[in-house]
Amino acid sequence: MILTTLVNTATLSRHLDDPRWVVVDCRFVLTDPDAGQRAYAAGHIPGARYAHLDNDLCSPVTPASGRHPLPYPHVLAEKLGHWGIDKTSQVVVYDDTFGAMAARLWWLLRWLGHEAVALLDGGFPKWQREGNPVTPELPKIQATQFHPTINNATWVDAGYVAQMHERKDGVLIDARADIRFRGDVEPLDKVAGHIPGAINIPYEDNLDFSGEFMSDEALRELYLAAMNNVAPDQVVQMCGSGVTACHNILAMEHAGLAGSKLYAGSWSEWITDANRPVAKGE
Repeated sequence: MILTTLVNTATLSRHLDDPRWVVVDCRFVLTDPDAGQRAYAAGHIPGARYAHLDNDLCSPVTPASGRHPLPYPHVLAEKLGHWGIDKTSQVVVYDDTFGAMAARLWWLLRWLGHEAVALLDGGFPKWQREGNPVTPELPKIQATQFHPTINNATWVDAGYVAQMHERKDGVLIDARADIRFRGDVEPLDKVAGHIPGAINIPYEDNLDFSGEFMSDEALRELYLAAMNNVAPDQVVQMCGSGVTACHNILAMEHAGLAGSKLYAGSWSEWITDANRPVAKGE
């Protein structure tokens, strides 16, 4: 049995010495790109490799791209092989922001055809609270080859989203905080606001007060209400740069609503073209 959405800390702790399980630390701070690497060096889950959002999980930014363009598939596949990940691996990803960053690697692996990847529910904070082991030691990695099976039906571009807006079909969900969605503040991008017609479900709404995901029943209720009888594969998820939107995709999948797509460029790409419409407020 493979795990494809979430894994709890107890299950991970039982598999720390399982060579088929590969753990990846994805801690990252948008305003301090080296913070995650420093945190990893200070202490991480035993055996965990480190994946840097900017350097490992993206391709270079261009004038027409968002802040975190999708990585080149062959480059990411080579890195996955260097991390000891192949098609037989059960991958576990985690961060210290309850999945906000690690969900990106969860989604990327699915994009490359690897189903056996799960996010650590509650993340590093829960792992530490429970007194589970932490180490600064670097893992001993047996490199392998990762052979991707790319599924580009899992994401869409700005043209697709523009057509959705014109046709007024499908559902566009924005995972950013409500104050950014409304355009009250914009700490990261040059233009504030949102794409007209989008619905705001901040990724934090997937979580309960402990920082763990809500039950699959509660998540299903949340998203079905937003979908308004639209099929999951007609739902597109976005955020600021295509990172936290993956959290919402994972939440829908965990709730049995698989098939929503990622607008990979998201808001930071949308606003590179001044002719694209922008809305503010609710």
